[in-house]
Amino acid sequence: MRRPGQVALMSFPQVDLAPGKRRPVLLVVRVPGPYEDWLVCMFSTNLQQALPDFDEVIGSDANDFHKSGLRVPSAIRVARLAVVSADLLVGTIGEIDDARLRRIQQTLACWIRGEG
Repeated sequence: MRRPGQVALMSFPQVDLAPGKRRPVLLVVRVPGPYEDWLVCMFSTNLQQALPDFDEVIGSDANDFHKSGLRVPSAIRVARLAVVSADLLVGTIGEIDDARLRRIQQTLACWIRGEG
């Protein structure tokens, strides 16, 4: 059973909707409705692109790094979002801490409300 905070793999589309490469994504929240669709954020190993006070960097020294299933330090790119069918998710590799998930959800909510 999937739940918010899990890290899954999928081919994340590029901004121009061209097929992307398989990468980790964070399950942020299940989309309301009869289908198992998820709002996801992509991970990137390109840490210099992480926006301070917006994106979340999970370094190898983070409490949740090992349980995340990530192989290298990565940034959760909060604004790089997609709504995807659970059928596109290729298993789960780990999860992040609840506190980090709540921070990401709060950052996302403030951004959408224009508060940040």
